[in-house]
Amino acid sequence: MVPAELEVLEANSAFYRAFAARDAAAMEALWARSAPVACVHPGWDALRGRDPVMASWRSILGGDAPHVRCTRASAHVLGSVAFVVCHETMEGARLVATNVFVRESGTWRMVHHQAGGLAQPPAEDEPEALA
Repeated sequence: MVPAELEVLEANSAFYRAFAARDAAAMEALWARSAPVACVHPGWDALRGRDPVMASWRSILGGDAPHVRCTRASAHVLGSVAFVVCHETMEGARLVATNVFVRESGTWRMVHHQAGGLAQPPAEDEPEALA
């Protein structure tokens, strides 16, 4: 794995740590400030723009947010843009998610998160990736 992929996986892990800690300030720090952002929470319509996206996270993290664990994360770097595909595991559900990052001031920042339910669980022999 190349260093940029490891950096993106660390940014992705920081996202899930902020989620687990219900830390709205940490979540806000992870998202891009200059690039346009969007987010699609499971069952929600698309949110576009930093203000609506951050308001959604403050609401989710301030309420009864589920404990989400990221597994099977794989990073794909395309210059100054990268995306991570992973599974989100929580009590009673397993989702597949895509998290998109851009380089802003030398740091990988999230510009898009989308998660949705899996119709069937993945094969048990699927290898676990770094998360």
